[in-house]
Amino acid sequence: MPDPASAADTPEYPARLPASIDRFAGRLENRLIRAMPRLVMPVPTQEPIVSFTFDDVPASALDVGAAILEANGVRGTFYISGGLEGRIEPGRSLIDRAGCRELAARGHELGCHSFSHHDLRHVDGDALSADLARNAAYLDAVDPRTARRNFAYPYNSGSFSKRALLDRRFRSCRAGGEGINRGPTDPAFLRAIEIRQPQQHVLGLPRWIDALVADPGWLIFFTHDVSPQPTPYGCTPPSFHLLVGYAVARGCRVLTVDAALDHMGLRGAER
Repeated sequence: MPDPASAADTPEYPARLPASIDRFAGRLENRLIRAMPRLVMPVPTQEPIVSFTFDDVPASALDVGAAILEANGVRGTFYISGGLEGRIEPGRSLIDRAGCRELAARGHELGCHSFSHHDLRHVDGDALSADLARNAAYLDAVDPRTARRNFAYPYNSGSFSKRALLDRRFRSCRAGGEGINRGPTDPAFLRAIEIRQPQQHVLGLPRWIDALVADPGWLIFFTHDVSPQPTPYGCTPPSFHLLVGYAVARGCRVLTVDAALDHMGLRGAER
């Protein structure tokens, strides 16, 4: 995962607080956003809906993750940061433009993860608008569309002051939050469950699917790489295959984020 501290070296980002204080401030801001939703949409609770999503996106999410979804007859949402295109990092390499084009051609959804992948709390409004426009141009070049895309917060870090800007530009915004979306839900701060290391954590994730089947709503998973030797933010191919297969076997309707919103009759898609 790219180092958020690198953002402090550019002039549009203010000086950071010490890392521990900044993380605490971020958690408080996320709680404030959840406690004071700007908009609310009613997520139906008649059937269990699952979405599998990927952030950044590592090349293995295309080569392995997308293939596993397709083998189960379903598709996923891939939140792309154009500024990470082709980047090589310890333990993973990031998807390139051709890979993004291939994902779209195979029926997967391309969402926005910002261009520069900076914590939105440390970006001023004008800089963020320019950054999002740059990523929109990148995505439209490989997957043209007139409808609003969906967004995922870098580092799952929300920004109270940027909510209006994000709501105008995106159909939905996904965060973390470790929960199932049911009933009144903030579309600008959707809850999601991370598929990450250690392996014991991944093996415990089917319980979320069981909880969804028992009390339906919309369960969103997110991860990064799918590799035999995953980073701390990813999982192994057998683990991902097990989780996707379990959702299908339990009778969940597995949809991309955009398709889930359509299926539930929520949030207009127009720009």
